[in-house]
Amino acid sequence: MRARIYQPARNAMSSGLGKTKVWVLEYAADEAREIDPLMGWTGSSDTQSQVRLKFDSKEAALDYAKENGIDAAVADPHKRKPNIRQGGYGENFATQRRGPWTH
Repeated sequence: MRARIYQPARNAMSSGLGKTKVWVLEYAADEAREIDPLMGWTGSSDTQSQVRLKFDSKEAALDYAKENGIDAAVADPHKRKPNIRQGGYGENFATQRRGPWTH
Protein backbone atom coordinates (compact mmCIF):
# COMPACT_ATOMS: atom_id res chain seq x y z
CA MET A 1 0.00 0.00 0.00
CA ARG A 2 1.49 3.34 -1.09
CA ALA A 3 0.80 6.73 0.41
CA ARG A 4 2.22 10.20 0.50
CA ILE A 5 2.69 12.46 3.50
CA TYR A 6 2.58 16.19 2.90
CA GLN A 7 1.69 19.51 4.47
CA PRO A 8 -1.07 21.28 2.48
CA ALA A 9 -0.26 24.59 0.83
CA ARG A 10 -2.16 27.73 1.71
CA ASN A 11 -5.15 28.79 -0.31
CA ALA A 12 -4.10 30.87 -3.32
CA MET A 13 -7.07 33.20 -2.83
CA SER A 14 -5.99 34.48 0.58
CA SER A 15 -2.87 35.24 2.54
CA GLY A 16 -4.07 33.27 5.58
CA LEU A 17 -2.35 30.13 6.79
CA GLY A 18 -5.47 28.23 7.88
CA LYS A 19 -5.39 24.44 7.43
CA THR A 20 -1.66 24.46 6.65
CA LYS A 21 -0.32 23.45 10.05
CA VAL A 22 -1.33 19.78 9.87
CA TRP A 23 0.31 16.91 8.00
CA VAL A 24 -1.82 14.71 5.75
CA LEU A 25 -1.38 11.03 4.88
CA GLU A 26 -3.15 10.30 1.60
CA TYR A 27 -3.26 6.90 -0.07
CA ALA A 28 -2.35 6.54 -3.72
CA ALA A 29 -4.97 5.14 -6.08
CA ASP A 30 -4.51 1.42 -6.75
CA GLU A 31 -6.68 1.36 -9.84
CA ALA A 32 -7.81 3.82 -12.46
CA ARG A 33 -11.20 5.48 -12.27
CA GLU A 34 -13.86 4.35 -14.72
CA ILE A 35 -16.71 6.31 -16.29
CA ASP A 36 -20.27 5.14 -15.73
CA PRO A 37 -21.84 4.72 -19.19
CA LEU A 38 -25.32 5.86 -18.12
CA MET A 39 -24.68 8.94 -15.99
CA GLY A 40 -21.12 9.82 -16.96
CA TRP A 41 -19.94 9.84 -13.34
CA THR A 42 -16.46 8.64 -12.50
CA GLY A 43 -16.07 5.93 -9.92
CA SER A 44 -13.78 3.29 -8.54
CA SER A 45 -13.98 0.32 -6.20
CA ASP A 46 -10.83 1.54 -4.46
CA THR A 47 -12.04 2.94 -1.13
CA GLN A 48 -8.54 3.74 0.15
CA SER A 49 -8.26 6.69 -2.24
CA GLN A 50 -11.04 8.41 -0.25
CA VAL A 51 -9.08 8.30 3.03
CA ARG A 52 -7.12 11.36 4.22
CA LEU A 53 -5.63 11.13 7.70
CA LYS A 54 -4.48 14.31 9.45
CA PHE A 55 -1.64 14.46 11.99
CA ASP A 56 -0.17 17.22 14.14
CA SER A 57 3.41 16.50 13.07
CA LYS A 58 5.38 14.79 10.33
CA GLU A 59 6.86 12.36 12.87
CA ALA A 60 3.37 11.26 13.99
CA ALA A 61 2.39 10.57 10.38
CA LEU A 62 5.60 8.60 9.75
CA ASP A 63 5.09 6.60 12.95
CA TYR A 64 1.55 5.71 11.89
CA ALA A 65 2.74 4.62 8.45
CA LYS A 66 5.52 2.51 9.94
CA GLU A 67 3.18 0.82 12.47
CA ASN A 68 0.69 -0.11 9.76
CA GLY A 69 3.21 -1.18 7.10
CA ILE A 70 2.44 1.65 4.71
CA ASP A 71 5.10 2.62 2.17
CA ALA A 72 4.97 6.40 2.54
CA ALA A 73 6.81 9.08 0.59
CA VAL A 74 7.27 12.42 2.36
CA ALA A 75 6.94 15.67 0.42
CA ASP A 76 8.46 18.51 2.43
CA PRO A 77 6.72 21.89 2.02
CA HIS A 78 8.29 24.84 0.27
CA LYS A 79 8.02 27.62 2.84
CA ARG A 80 7.88 31.25 1.75
CA LYS A 81 9.00 34.23 3.72
CA PRO A 82 5.93 36.17 4.88
CA ASN A 83 5.36 39.50 3.17
CA ILE A 84 4.62 41.82 6.09
CA ARG A 85 4.50 45.52 5.33
CA GLN A 86 5.42 48.16 7.88
CA GLY A 87 1.97 49.71 8.23
CA GLY A 88 -0.05 46.79 6.93
CA TYR A 89 -3.30 47.07 5.04
CA GLY A 90 -4.56 49.92 7.21
CA GLU A 91 -1.84 52.19 5.84
CA ASN A 92 -3.82 52.47 2.60
CA PHE A 93 -6.40 54.53 4.49
CA ALA A 94 -4.12 56.49 6.82
CA THR A 95 -4.93 60.14 7.42
CA GLN A 96 -1.36 61.15 8.30
CA ARG A 97 -0.03 60.15 4.86
CA ARG A 98 2.96 62.21 3.68
CA GLY A 99 2.02 62.13 0.02
CA PRO A 100 -1.06 61.40 -2.08
CA TRP A 101 -1.97 57.79 -2.48
CA THR A 102 -1.65 56.57 -6.05
CA HIS A 103 -1.61 53.20 -7.71
